[in-house]
Amino acid sequence: MTAIACLRILLTAAETAGASVPPAHVEAAADVYLKHRWKHPRRYGVVAPLAFVLADTKAEALDPEEMQALAIELETSLFPGRKSGQVCLMTFEGDENAVLQFASLSQAELAGLMAGRGYSGAPGHVQVITAEEIRAVPSAPPETAAPQAKPAATTAPIEPKAKPAPAKPAAPPVRPIAAAAPSKAAAPLTTGWRAIYHLPTESVVGAVLGHKADLSAPRPEEDGELLARDLTGLNDAQFGFPTVKTGEGALFLPLSFWNLTTPASQEAYKRRLSRYPLDLQPRLGATVYDTPREPSMGLLQQIRAFLQGSFAYIDLCISDPNFPVNTLPGDIASSITLELRDEPDAERVKAIALFASRQSVYRAKGVHQGVLGVRSAKELEACRAAGLAYVTGAAVSALLDKPPALGANPADALPLQTA
Repeated sequence: MTAIACLRILLTAAETAGASVPPAHVEAAADVYLKHRWKHPRRYGVVAPLAFVLADTKAEALDPEEMQALAIELETSLFPGRKSGQVCLMTFEGDENAVLQFASLSQAELAGLMAGRGYSGAPGHVQVITAEEIRAVPSAPPETAAPQAKPAATTAPIEPKAKPAPAKPAAPPVRPIAAAAPSKAAAPLTTGWRAIYHLPTESVVGAVLGHKADLSAPRPEEDGELLARDLTGLNDAQFGFPTVKTGEGALFLPLSFWNLTTPASQEAYKRRLSRYPLDLQPRLGATVYDTPREPSMGLLQQIRAFLQGSFAYIDLCISDPNFPVNTLPGDIASSITLELRDEPDAERVKAIALFASRQSVYRAKGVHQGVLGVRSAKELEACRAAGLAYVTGAAVSALLDKPPALGANPADALPLQTA
């Protein structure tokens, strides 16, 4: 049971807008996305310009809605601010030889397929996927496909010899992309939620989105990879929203500091955030990770102006406990969170103590302090002893499938294991 398909990228911008994008640029963007989403045991590889072969040993067919997510990612990063429809993906499912033949088609032949004219190669199941729709198109030219039209329209079974071995029997209707909620058929989530714990009252007061990949590897460093990761998080977060009951608990979503400063990345974030329910905005927080030790005031103001429309809380996530909070205006952020580095336990406890030693300055600014990445009972107790109120990390909760319930949870019952 292995699903194998060829993913071709057809750029329509050259025809509709008089401008083209270098294939290498498109391939790089698609490769970043696939590395993040198409993980082992699934496999993929570049076999021709703008052509990827995808294989999933645990599926009989590939999920077109997962491919639609790629169409949205590429369109957002390559054509920010333009109307949708600039990028079209085409998937072909058939036997291995047919898949490789499809990978060699020219852009003109792909355009013919998109228009319903088919191609002269081996038959297969072909789908056209854009940010707006998913639709099947015939793989054979009209004169070849015509004899099959009548049987396909009746309720009588199709004779085996009239049906290509790997082909699917019927084309699904055009499905517009969902505007309000993610599809139930989407790929398994690569994210989860960690509880935000208030030490003085021993209660869960919110949650922060985390990535399962961080459990086994460091966070990536390239801006493109971080953008793809953030967009995945924003998309996955919607699965948790229906499970959240009315309340005061904040839901924090991680966003990259540097990507928040570039127009193209901002546009990508904006498209994702535009799908969020407006009544949830008073509970949403953005935790801006990789905030430098001495960030430019202009960049901070730009980030704040961008986030204010979608988030009620802005948290600057820092790694230096000596962060110069005294130089910042009090209205730049509602909180500043120390993300503990991957260092020996003793160094991490020292960082907690140093961060806590500046509580008077933070209070004077009206900015809350928090600690992210607390991984042991010893670190949890260090935060409590130092007077730090808000903590999160593996010592507080596992990475949960949905935001945890708010309310009292005795510290001796941590970490939480179920949402």
